[in-house]
Amino acid sequence: MASANSETVTRIAGIIINELKLEDVTPETFDGDLDLVDEVGIDSMDLATIALVIRDEYGVRIDEDDYPKLTTVAIIAAYIDTKLAEKE
Repeated sequence: MASANSETVTRIAGIIINELKLEDVTPETFDGDLDLVDEVGIDSMDLATIALVIRDEYGVRIDEDDYPKLTTVAIIAAYIDTKLAEKE
């Protein structure tokens, strides 16, 4: 996957913070390498919701088969950037 740009990482972090109602963290201070399942505690329903918001925000569909691979904000951002590049 292509390396994610920091703007995408920040936007994805913002989506996750908003959807999970996380407190005391901003998109700029969110660690893009935190494991979302093990360290943040998101579950499959949270990930499905985040995937829908990302689809609406970026016009990119995340395949359900890819969910297990999308473990950090940085990985999700790289995935989105790759999908957007494929659309061009």
